[in-house]
Amino acid sequence: MKKYIKIIIAFFVGIISSCSLDEHNPSTVGLDLSYKYKTGFEGLVNSCYVNLYYLYGKVDGIGPMEMGTDLWTNVGGSETGFILYNSNLNTSLGTLKTIWQGLYSMVNLCNTAIYYAPKVVDFDSEEERNAKIAEAYFLRGWANYHIVEQFGDVVLNMQSMVEAGARSVAKRSEEVEFYDLIISDLQFACEHLPINQSERGRASKKAAYAMLAKAALQRTRLGDKERYAEMALDAAEELIKNQVKYGCGLYESDAMTSGYAKLWDGNNNKNNREFLFVEVVDHESALNPEGWNRGRTRQYYEADLKTVAAPWGMTEKSLVYGRANARSFKPTKYLLTGIFDPREDTPDTRFGNTFFYKYYTYNKATITANLIELYNKDNSLLGHVIPSSAAKGSESDVKEANYYASIGWADNKLFEGFRNLENDASMAVFTPNWVISTGKKALIPALVNDPSDMFQANGKWVEHVQRKEIYPSLKKFSSIKYAYTEQYHMGDFPILRLGDIYLVAAEAALLYNNDKAKAATYVNTLRKRAALSSRQTEMIVNESDMSINFILAERGRELAGEQWRWYDLKRTGNLSKEYFNVTNPDITEFDPAKHLVRPIPISFLNTISNADEFGTNGY
Repeated sequence: MKKYIKIIIAFFVGIISSCSLDEHNPSTVGLDLSYKYKTGFEGLVNSCYVNLYYLYGKVDGIGPMEMGTDLWTNVGGSETGFILYNSNLNTSLGTLKTIWQGLYSMVNLCNTAIYYAPKVVDFDSEEERNAKIAEAYFLRGWANYHIVEQFGDVVLNMQSMVEAGARSVAKRSEEVEFYDLIISDLQFACEHLPINQSERGRASKKAAYAMLAKAALQRTRLGDKERYAEMALDAAEELIKNQVKYGCGLYESDAMTSGYAKLWDGNNNKNNREFLFVEVVDHESALNPEGWNRGRTRQYYEADLKTVAAPWGMTEKSLVYGRANARSFKPTKYLLTGIFDPREDTPDTRFGNTFFYKYYTYNKATITANLIELYNKDNSLLGHVIPSSAAKGSESDVKEANYYASIGWADNKLFEGFRNLENDASMAVFTPNWVISTGKKALIPALVNDPSDMFQANGKWVEHVQRKEIYPSLKKFSSIKYAYTEQYHMGDFPILRLGDIYLVAAEAALLYNNDKAKAATYVNTLRKRAALSSRQTEMIVNESDMSINFILAERGRELAGEQWRWYDLKRTGNLSKEYFNVTNPDITEFDPAKHLVRPIPISFLNTISNADEFGTNGY
């Protein structure tokens, strides 16, 4: 098995993994002795990573980090408060409790590690000690970044409960105080983390520089803009200009495949040169928190393939698409047609690599008179049979065939026994982001839902029962290589990646000294790798195009679904009624007096003695 951080067992058994039980057994000795030696201290540092697992691949991180933005709107589920800012966003919301407790738990564990680091007696050098404790500084900086952005001027914890004890009175700290500590922590991590780590998932220098760049850029919203923009630019360029040194790089396009497509290719997932920091998933032995129950992101973004699409040959459960029982999020018109290029022949491959928009049958389907009436199909399609994309043969052959055929990859040149799908013969549902003429749509033997069917004239989603839940489904975290079941996807999740840092550098260049030439260079590097090599010149934009709003749109094209969008809108001043009126008119209840931060969870307020004084962030 490849080396990775064995997080699920780290805190309990990792601390005795390489030492005699006579030396220190954590079940029978105090923490001072348990963490006196490197092996015990290593387990403590490992525990600092645990809470990442509850924020990525799960709805608890998606809601607060990605929703309530210009990119997504509501299907249903528990996250309507985050999506629409309605009354469901309140102090009792369960997912809010998860992110609050998860982030503060990470901070406390990091504080504990920082407290015990000087007490460890068997480090070979101060360099070795600092390299290990730098992981805790990095993770504390990462966690406090999310705390201050989500909740504002709340509690800044700098001491472990081991040292300070339980607190019954909560004291707020200014946001600038948070950022002073965040930046200090990340600078320590940049200095002391190793360039390479022996175990997948551990923070290294490239992660620290990336997070410092993002934190410094976010800090510009609080003032002293030029200073922190310069800091962000310096950190971003340290990575961009020294990619060989740090072992990272963008994937390059060729004549057949764009670099962006290679980025999301499952074959690159576990050793991806663009990923700078990941939630690492053990796909071999399931030594993860919650075992195999990982990677459910795709479920929340999936179209209704189990009811509306069933007559067209679809099914509720698909190894590739996921299971259609947790639909919560769907794209806005602005994302499909304003952010992404709404042309069939666009050179930009990012829409096609961000979304499934062609869905293939699991079951043979026949077009009936009822389907023709419901979807305005031409009468010539009556009785047309949409063939199953699944192969015939043994049970194992059929299972493997279904695995690939569900995304139209059943090619008998590659997989023996698979049906060769030609001209999308088994396509059941088609949801392009470009408009198809009514006449052409009527002749396509599939459920076709294009933007003219999905959206009203004012940009809001339609209420038509046959249209409102059929849309492109997020594809990034669904590679067939790690789709282990209809619900569980065992691929690693990129938390920080190099493409993001190019855009951080471009934005920072504008904020620092309005260097549009530099901004255009970084933006065009990403835009060109989003196209096949033969079409890269079509993607180039001019220096005169460079603005914060252009880069914000570019971030949408590049990073949709990667849990950064809410922070991007907050930093650029676009969490506003005026912006949502244009980009997401389904959001009607946004209140700038309170919605720039999240509610303080009632679970926390019930544990402190000064809840009335501390407040609820206005909720």
